[in-house]
Amino acid sequence: MRIEHFALQVADPAAMADWYVRHLGFRIARAGGAPVHARFLLEHRGAVMLELYRNPRVTVPDYAAMDPLHLHLAFVSENPASDCERLARAGARVVEPPAATPAGDVIAMLRDPWGLCVQLVQRASPMLKTDPA
Repeated sequence: MRIEHFALQVADPAAMADWYVRHLGFRIARAGGAPVHARFLLEHRGAVMLELYRNPRVTVPDYAAMDPLHLHLAFVSENPASDCERLARAGARVVEPPAATPAGDVIAMLRDPWGLCVQLVQRASPMLKTDPA
């Protein structure tokens, strides 16, 4: 088996999906209507899918109040400093600017406009087969 998607209950799935398409390189694979307004987003290689939705049966988690160590969505970045600045101009808030870890990775933490933590990571040694070498 393999993971098909990761789902997040969010306040405004349509607007959030549009922002992720515009600024993080996703494309919409499927969009649904009321009452859930689900958006299935594919990353540019089509290997990872994220579902954003708002199901009225449950509350939306307060992502902005969560410590980034509890939940974050991590993206490979070839230039975390540049991507951090670009996303901040697009409405994200920098939580931790790019910094090197003891392992030699460079990591930055931001919050998207809805409060979800987004991590930018440049690995010293790529960990995934699809990471840039």
